[in-house]
Amino acid sequence: MNIDRIVLLFAGAVVLAASVLAYIASPLWLLLSGFVGLNLLQASLTGFCPLAMVLKKLGSAPGPAFK
Repeated sequence: MNIDRIVLLFAGAVVLAASVLAYIASPLWLLLSGFVGLNLLQASLTGFCPLAMVLKKLGSAPGPAFK
């Protein structure tokens, strides 16, 4: 699995978890979903993604978006 797919998988899991926590515990968890969405937006515009940098240092294969 390459870095791009791992980033999308992680972002989706965090948004899903935050949505469930917002429903069960507190609507403040929606702030986490918003943060993930903003991070994905800026990563698509700038190509800078902190998670992608960490995964690259850990040895994951690069994908077309995050080299």
